Amino acid sequence: MTRTATMIPGRGETMRVTVSIIKADIGAIGGHTIPSAEVIGIARERVERAKRSLLIDGYTCHTGDDIALIMTHTRGVGNAEVHQLAWETFVACTEKAKTQGLYGAGQDLLKDAFSGNVRGLGPGSAEMEFQERPSEALMLLLGDKCGAGAYNLPLYLAFADPMYSPGLLVSEALHDGFTFQILDMDYSGGDRMITLPAPDRLYDIAALLRDTNRYAIRGIWSRKFPNEQAVAVGTERLRNIAGKYVGKDDPPAIVRVQKIFPATEEFGPVFGLGAFVGGDTRGSHNLPLMPVPINTPASTYFCCPMVSALGFSVHEGILTGPSDLFADPFWHHVRDQVAGKAMEMRRQGFFEPAMLPMSELEYGGIVARLKGLEREFKVQQQTAGAPAGSE
Repeated sequence: MTRTATMIPGRGETMRVTVSIIKADIGAIGGHTIPSAEVIGIARERVERAKRSLLIDGYTCHTGDDIALIMTHTRGVGNAEVHQLAWETFVACTEKAKTQGLYGAGQDLLKDAFSGNVRGLGPGSAEMEFQERPSEALMLLLGDKCGAGAYNLPLYLAFADPMYSPGLLVSEALHDGFTFQILDMDYSGGDRMITLPAPDRLYDIAALLRDTNRYAIRGIWSRKFPNEQAVAVGTERLRNIAGKYVGKDDPPAIVRVQKIFPATEEFGPVFGLGAFVGGDTRGSHNLPLMPVPINTPASTYFCCPMVSALGFSVHEGILTGPSDLFADPFWHHVRDQVAGKAMEMRRQGFFEPAMLPMSELEYGGIVARLKGLEREFKVQQQTAGAPAGSE
């Protein structure tokens, strides 16, 4: 297929590159905490080996108990060989995790065999193909203990709200706004999506994205340069694949930054909010999304939802970095504030909104209990007197 690229002033001819993030929880030490060094070593070695043939470059890390394979290549989005590399890597990691007795070994591998793409098999993925800019800057987001809509508010604020993203006012490249592609995660007949431009349809975008349990950003594009994708988010819902709760979705995302996109530092305040998202212990509560450094273990404070951000520069597919974007000293203060929000919410225990609404309760015990209670409800007549069954 012949590819055409939007010509941005001053760019010149540069190569097209694909960035793929494929991540999975395949076992952790002492609960849902952190993968073992041996398991991570297997993943890192396989990615390094593939750089001699299949990949241009790669990087391996983890957020909480999720291992992420970050890969660059020229094979396009959804390439079977790249996805097979990830699948076979996670299978090998799972075998090691089992020999170590790691908790939840192979948890995100929901199918027995690879079928050409990891979508629908359990691992999360975000991919984007683009023509490199002379100074191509990326921010890669890795979530843990959170649902697929966890980035809705931060990305909405960064790409549509000048109160948080001043580039929308002062940069001509950003002034035309961005186009949001939004996925309906409750639709069972395949990917049902809507595409809405901002700021024209800002209120409609907000009306959808406020519901992070049903709607999630799948992608964002520049309106000034319509072929230039800014964001790709992994929006796989594990419960839709498995038919039951098997863990939270833990979305990855690829975000291009600078020049025709918001600047890296404009994403700091939006993640510094610590937006409340679904996830947490047993996937059944709301807690603030905590920005953490790369390779941080999951919190033992109710498994507070977490996100790490890696900054890379890319040239001819080669990754320089990462810069750990949530590790500088300013974030210590942010984390203290987010921790305070988490502690205050959890003081409310199992009452909404601390616990997710009925429609989102995924853990088997309470779901079965509520179904049992349904059989005990009776329609009462409008008569005076004591309730049935009372003395």
